[in-house]
Amino acid sequence: MKSKGIIRRVDKLGRVALPVEIRSIFNIKERAPVKIHINEDKIILKKNRHLLECMITGEISLQNRLYSGGIVLSTRGAEILFHALKITN
Repeated sequence: MKSKGIIRRVDKLGRVALPVEIRSIFNIKERAPVKIHINEDKIILKKNRHLLECMITGEISLQNRLYSGGIVLSTRGAEILFHALKITN
């Protein structure tokens, strides 16, 4: 992914707001859990996914299926992915 080069200031409470463009790309909603890691001189934020969260739609359901490589899809997510792959071929 190409770097956006957005600069944000840390407020008095140590908070940094994530730009709406980034939240939208990663489908991060208000109050969503985000993991914070440190790697040498980098601070890494990672969206915390529920084990059954569909990677396409974000739906969480016991009917979602886990596929090879840790891919989780709902029925609707699988249909969306199938049609997208069908169009590109």
